[in-house]
Amino acid sequence: MAEQHSAVPRGAVSRGAVSIGIAGSLGPDAGAAVAAAAERAGFRSLWVNDTPGGDSLSVLAAAAAVTERLVLATGVIPVDRRPATEIIDAVDRLALPEDRLILGIGAGGTRIGALALVGDEVRRLKGESGARVLVGALGPKMRALAAEEADGALLSWLTPDRAAEQAEGVRDAAPASTGYVALYARTAVDPRAIGKRDDEARRYASYPAYAANFARLGIDPLATVLPAPGEDLAAGAAAYTRSVDELVLRIITVSDTLDEHLEFIEGARDALAERTSE
Repeated sequence: MAEQHSAVPRGAVSRGAVSIGIAGSLGPDAGAAVAAAAERAGFRSLWVNDTPGGDSLSVLAAAAAVTERLVLATGVIPVDRRPATEIIDAVDRLALPEDRLILGIGAGGTRIGALALVGDEVRRLKGESGARVLVGALGPKMRALAAEEADGALLSWLTPDRAAEQAEGVRDAAPASTGYVALYARTAVDPRAIGKRDDEARRYASYPAYAANFARLGIDPLATVLPAPGEDLAAGAAAYTRSVDELVLRIITVSDTLDEHLEFIEGARDALAERTSE
């Protein structure tokens, strides 16, 4: 394991990178196929949600075996369920390439003492791992922690305007060598998956912490997904990539099959390429 933490220099990756996000429950075999397709299509990273029944690190190990350049990221591992010591052990055991690895972590279900818990785990990961560390941050105190102690923040469920405000705040609070900002946006390429995407937005809006955050920011959850009604994917993505360092298209499909994920990658690649070539 690397002895010195590798930070993410501000500007090391040009602003506007676009990546792919999947659920850990998709599994290692399908995750590897998605990773290979994402690398071929030119996406920067594969982000894998760590969910009960879906081990993000095992999926990333399978992805690492079939890719060369793709950045491998967790978005996010809840440290109330998987502490830093367990994460570090898994990274070692799975021989994950730390030079390509981002460990996104979050508070999970912790409500009391969440800042202290995440801060402790960030410091442990940065002290014992060569991977970069981002913090999933909903509120201002967690964003400040992400800026000051981690390599940056992973944001989600934001409109482009709110994303720009929060990204600027993270960078202003961060040391000169850090302050990286990634953002998740739930995305449906297949029109048949739009209802499922919107149902997920409504489900998150029913959770007290997210409901309070949406209310505090004055955000309609359905204004945070891609593409917006009457707008193409490229235009919607560009509204985010003007301010964040990396936009993660969190794949929403009709039935969560591998074929649908591969079709998403092709569709997203083509939609983004069309706007670039205009």
